[in-house]
Order: sequence, then C-alpha cells, then structure tokens
Amino acid sequence: MDYLKAFLVGGAICAVSQILLDKTKLMPGRVMVILVCIGAILGAVGIYEPFAKWAGAGAGVPLTGFGNVLFKGVKEAIDKDGFIGLFKGGFASSAVGISSALLFAYLASWFFKAKMKS
Repeated sequence: MDYLKAFLVGGAICAVSQILLDKTKLMPGRVMVILVCIGAILGAVGIYEPFAKWAGAGAGVPLTGFGNVLFKGVKEAIDKDGFIGLFKGGFASSAVGISSALLFAYLASWFFKAKMKS
C-alpha cells in the first residue's frame, strides 16, 4: 500500500507540473522554482511534514520535497547559529542531494551524446 500511495502522490505532483507546462506559458525552470517554493511554504506552515509521512517517497522525492528540506535546514541553522544560518542552512541540508545529482549527471554525460533539436 505504501508503494501505491507514493506512486499516486508523486504521479499527481508530476501530472500537475506537466499540466502547468502544457497549458501555460511557464518555462520549465519557473515550474521547478514554483514546486520548490510550494514545498518550502508548506513546510513553514507545518503541512508538508505530516503529508510526507503519509505519502512517503511520493512526497519526498519530487521538487516539493527538496523545498521542504531547504526550509528545514534553514530553520535549524537559524535556531543554532542565528542570522548566518539563513545563508548556510539550505546548503548543509541539501548538500548530499545536490552532489549526487551533479555526479550522476556527469556520469550520464559520458554515456549519452546531447544533440540540439532540429
């Protein structure tokens, strides 16, 4: 049942993102920023954490989960270090995810040749 919930929630987030891309003039980068901001805002209001516990990986893996991780890191760093935590908290909390994305993208570039669309 956990797999089904994760699949449905993650699929719903992706479907809403695809609808935004198809039906509006928003560029992919802006949709990504919207998803990260929604995750951070829902985390700040206290809604995202119970939702993520219920939905599992379906809520933690998409960009909304990344926004929530950034918010939690900033909040913890501000509580610990004060104002300077505003700048370093997000980096510390998301370093593993960003590093692995860069590493796997670099490895993928070895195996696949990017081409411009004609």
